[in-house]
Amino acid sequence: MENKKRIVVLTGAGISAESGIKTFRDADGLWENHDVMEVASLDGWRNNRELVLRFYNDRRRQLFDVQPNLGHTALVALEEKFEVNIITQNVDDLHERAGSSNILHLHGRLKGACSANNKELKYDCEGDINLGDKAADGAQLRPDIVWFGEDVPLMRRAAELVHDADYILVIGSSMQVYPAASLVDFAQRYTPIWYIDPNPAINHELKVRTKHLTVVAEKASTGVSRIVAELMAM
Repeated sequence: MENKKRIVVLTGAGISAESGIKTFRDADGLWENHDVMEVASLDGWRNNRELVLRFYNDRRRQLFDVQPNLGHTALVALEEKFEVNIITQNVDDLHERAGSSNILHLHGRLKGACSANNKELKYDCEGDINLGDKAADGAQLRPDIVWFGEDVPLMRRAAELVHDADYILVIGSSMQVYPAASLVDFAQRYTPIWYIDPNPAINHELKVRTKHLTVVAEKASTGVSRIVAELMAM
């Protein structure tokens, strides 16, 4: 039996924005009226754990009020014909709820918790995390989110997937936030890349080194469906 071609899908905040989830950082540098460093950094955690926990509890509750959109659901069909791996910068669970099978959460998961002293000690989390909630090692539980200044432990695995991909889709990402923005650098030179975003921001270096780059200046709900249909027709 012929091996399936491999597709890697890189998704950013834009794909979830259509479901009603706010992008990580607004133009004024705020996230839900908070300075991002207050709620997404180790310093913020040390300064005010209660604020950080409350912030992520609110974000987690929001997940129950939103649904996957056509951008998420269109990707599921690719699994009929391809080996599909989704690498997402998003911390929501919309890809899972849409039905995709292989999802790598580069920046962690809202529905995850971990020990504040050992991020390898992880738990699924559907409800609130409160002060005094402890991990098995006795440390305070915290959101299983990669904050500014922390290592991104899944970068190596993500880079391997991108390197081995036969096709790459980049959806709803600014391609400006590192280290995630560097992932396309691991693609092989002749790997076809589709970049789907209503306001695409492709740097000159990527244009030069990538021989097969197609820019689709559309929102995810329309652009993804169209490109998926093209791939399925190959």
